[in-house]
Amino acid sequence: MEETMNSTIDPACLQEPPLAMDVIKQLDAFGLCLYSLLTLMSCISLLLYLEQCAYVYRKLPYPKKTTLMWISGAAPVIATMSCFGMWIPRAVMFTDMTSNCYFAVVVYKVLVLLIEEFGGTNPFLKRFSGKPFKIRTGPCCCCCLCLPRVPMSRRLLFYLKLAVLQYAILKTVLSLLSIVLWTNDNFDLADLEITGTAIWINPFIGVLTIISLWPVAIIFMNTNSFLRDIKIVPKYALYQLVLVLSQLQTSIINILALDGTIACAPPFSSQARGSMLSQQMMIMEMFIITLVNRPLYRRTYDELPSEAHDNDQNGEVALQTTLVEHDV
Repeated sequence: MEETMNSTIDPACLQEPPLAMDVIKQLDAFGLCLYSLLTLMSCISLLLYLEQCAYVYRKLPYPKKTTLMWISGAAPVIATMSCFGMWIPRAVMFTDMTSNCYFAVVVYKVLVLLIEEFGGTNPFLKRFSGKPFKIRTGPCCCCCLCLPRVPMSRRLLFYLKLAVLQYAILKTVLSLLSIVLWTNDNFDLADLEITGTAIWINPFIGVLTIISLWPVAIIFMNTNSFLRDIKIVPKYALYQLVLVLSQLQTSIINILALDGTIACAPPFSSQARGSMLSQQMMIMEMFIITLVNRPLYRRTYDELPSEAHDNDQNGEVALQTTLVEHDV
């Protein structure tokens, strides 16, 4: 029975991903149009990003401009790497690792941006030092209602930065290690045995990701009310969307491919076809995100009002509320 089943499997379904020339040769008219359109999308994303970088570099001061260029580059970089992976299936390991390492730095830069919007570390601490910060946020402790509020301090801010920075560093180191092991046939995503390296490295990276996302969520949840004028909420929402699409969506598609839910289509094996579908979806999604990101980042910024101004506004709101209640 097993011999009969094995004899019906196309040998191409058990081979490595095809070469770039093999992909081009098997494209029909629809496939060629699709690949060309997706390539155009990735090129437009990259060109829009480069123009935006030139604008930000001229108009904004250092270090905010470098932070904004890093964060706004997440979608174009992922789209460009996905385009390379689509045309060259055997390079997917390198393109995915490049995208993931870049986004690991973006996570840290989002935290830096939230602090820089208040003028930097010292002005941030001057404004919030001693004030209680809610740490009951996702992805770690959103359900832990018993967690107390923690007063902001220089030490706490240092620990929050360190928790995010470790991901940017360790993710890059583990990605390089995975590539080295992959070249020696010691790293295979399809190898789920306890002796395989992928079953140890990938869950560890998942834990590092969750740890790094928590400090960013803490700072955002406690400061976003002061940053609404600079559209920090849609910026943070798009950053979260890129995170979900580039990490969670890709993982789900890979699991479906490994499970055989995504069928083999020669010359693509099930895993290679799942990777190809993931790259194509990523290009379209990152192209849309790039267009939405453009008006949010390609702009000049006014200085945030001082803490005294915020207190005056809060006092005026409280006074108006009291008068309304008195009239009623």
